[in-house]
Amino acid sequence: MSDLSLQYTENHFVSSQNLGMSSSKIRHKMVDRLCAMGLSDPRLIKALQMVPRHLFVDEGFLPLAYDESKALPIGYRQTLSQPLTVAKMTQWLFAENDISPVKKVLEIGTGSGYQSAILAMLTQQVFTLERIAPLAVEAQEKLISLGLSNITFGNGDGHWGWNENAPYDAIISAAAPETLPTELIQQLKIGGRLVLPIGKQAQRLTGYIRHEDRIEEVDLGTASFVPMLSGIQPAG
Repeated sequence: MSDLSLQYTENHFVSSQNLGMSSSKIRHKMVDRLCAMGLSDPRLIKALQMVPRHLFVDEGFLPLAYDESKALPIGYRQTLSQPLTVAKMTQWLFAENDISPVKKVLEIGTGSGYQSAILAMLTQQVFTLERIAPLAVEAQEKLISLGLSNITFGNGDGHWGWNENAPYDAIISAAAPETLPTELIQQLKIGGRLVLPIGKQAQRLTGYIRHEDRIEEVDLGTASFVPMLSGIQPAG
């Protein structure tokens, strides 16, 4: 990425949290470990240093909030992806490609909202879709309280994407379909990237790049994510 500016500054998080930056050092240590594992994008490094992951973690798991290798439960049989996975997926999604800079991203699986916050730092518009209504509401309240104003929230089935706001420069999914949903590819711009886990038992983290005449597939390694389920789970 040539433009090193982010959508928000560190001062933004200080004022919006009203909690100071008490965990800044531990976040930097987490990012240092991620860099030793291959994280290199300077904007993503800064975003991970700034976004307070502990605010997206249930109180009982706070001691593990900055363990780069831990995925944590967030209720409703869902998990908050480990920072290593967030870094790997996001770095690939924003790598130099035919669309630079990436301005419009669709996220499948809002979950706790942590990945949404990272995306909001890096791009102009984030559209995030969550099938479990209570999780969607909790994440929306949290992200709005942090003053992240470039996120649009939806409650829907990730298999179908969010066609009303397509096309997207990039799409990322934190849930694993058994096979690639063609709707997601169709909602990508030419040159756009999609990253998601694929499979039921043995999952592979897979990247896709949409070209004019073909879909390029990139194997990014083994994965272990919650399944992408069909339908919407309402509140109550």
